[in-house]
Amino acid sequence: MNKKYFFAVDLGATSGRTIIGSISDSKFELEEVTRFPNNLIVQGGHYYWDIHALYFEIVKGLKEVARRQLDIVSIGIDTWGVDFVFVGKDNAILRNPRAYRDPITFAAMDDYLKHVVAKRDVYDVTGIQFLNFNSIFQLYAMRKEDNAAFNHAKSILFVPDALSWMLTGEEVCEYTIASTSQLLDPRTKLLDERLLASIGLSRDKFGRMVNPGDEIGVLTEEMQQLTGLGPVPVIAVAGHDTASAVAAVPARNERFAYLSSGTWSLMGIETKDAIISDLSYERNFTNEGGIEGTTRFLKNICGMWLYERCRLEWPEEVRKLSHPELQGSAMEVEAFRSVINPDDQLFAAPSSMVEAIQTYCRQTGQPVPETPAEICRCIFDSLALRYKQVFQWLQEFAPFRLDVLHIIGGGSLNKYLNQFTANATGATVLAGPQEGTAIGNIMLQAKAAGQVKDIWEMRQIIANSLDLVKYEPTDKATWDQAYEKYLKVTNQK
Repeated sequence: MNKKYFFAVDLGATSGRTIIGSISDSKFELEEVTRFPNNLIVQGGHYYWDIHALYFEIVKGLKEVARRQLDIVSIGIDTWGVDFVFVGKDNAILRNPRAYRDPITFAAMDDYLKHVVAKRDVYDVTGIQFLNFNSIFQLYAMRKEDNAAFNHAKSILFVPDALSWMLTGEEVCEYTIASTSQLLDPRTKLLDERLLASIGLSRDKFGRMVNPGDEIGVLTEEMQQLTGLGPVPVIAVAGHDTASAVAAVPARNERFAYLSSGTWSLMGIETKDAIISDLSYERNFTNEGGIEGTTRFLKNICGMWLYERCRLEWPEEVRKLSHPELQGSAMEVEAFRSVINPDDQLFAAPSSMVEAIQTYCRQTGQPVPETPAEICRCIFDSLALRYKQVFQWLQEFAPFRLDVLHIIGGGSLNKYLNQFTANATGATVLAGPQEGTAIGNIMLQAKAAGQVKDIWEMRQIIANSLDLVKYEPTDKATWDQAYEKYLKVTNQK
């Protein structure tokens, strides 16, 4: 009997992968098939994604599994959120999709909220935190600039839905990715007609709504000939990569918080219903779609973007150091000498992240970090203290006690930051899996195929397959004192 595999496409904002996974004996196995860059195109003062290059890489991965004569049960695609593709009346892509870091979004949010729909009204409908690059503000800005693709679009497809359409010819609007747009009502789980109308759009511009586990369609005859595969189904996994990652949290029960740690840090809880209140509005929390009808109540935190950008600026001899070597040097300098709010606007898109951190410290009357070790320590201390703040807020919102914090994603390998996070929050931290997004993608395909029953069986299989690393809190008094300093410094801004 041939082994059966699920084919996952996992696309991030800097790179992508195709992966195969299988389940047997209540455990899963993963194998990376291909890995490739996801390059931003800068042209005419705008930032674009190369959608056809991504399509080519998916085809390349599918050709490879066909060459190896692997039995592929299904295909699932997850990507970053908010971005979208315009399709014309002739069923052709009108142009490469804009990237969420495009400068057009910088002023769009404030302009929309001032002149179109009031901020509180938008939040009361969507429960989504305000980020200038949310789809609603991108679309509003494109309409204002008389964008040709916007004006001539027959359909608007979020990025994972666009790639699924390129494989199957079926236009869908997957629930978890749509929930990142700030156009969806998490209570009705439908795109809101009033908000769509406010930016000159209607519901018929978007495909039929599907949920994680639904079949989108099968590979077109063209794709079958191109790849050498048969009519393999394409499944709507949790199209938003964070939703797939949260599906892979190896929790035993609902009493957990999660931290998806990477370029962005996303800290939240999984709830049955959206939490939309005066306090969630004030603290700018978001309600995004999860699997099996759940809501991911969370907050975006700047994350390792700070470290990654600084690393690019440091001299070559520093860049040559491994992450453990560089981070280890940071452990040798004074703790809490300088702290920052990672989510300050200074750090959104500075020309120099090093200078932005130094400016923040200078403005708040703190010692200015100079060396890579000092800057790295400042970042790690500050991230952990920000995690403490958000974790405390989550405990206030949660309808249950939070027993553990699961750290998933690439950041789960950062042993220093993991321990700092345990120390700061006072919670037991369980680190892993690193490949949470791909695992969640594959598990949802397995659920669609009937190989697993529900989210808790998925999580049990994941727990059976991994050796999680546990971090217990220490130095409570020291970290409590540091948190007081953090609050004092960040309240100055």
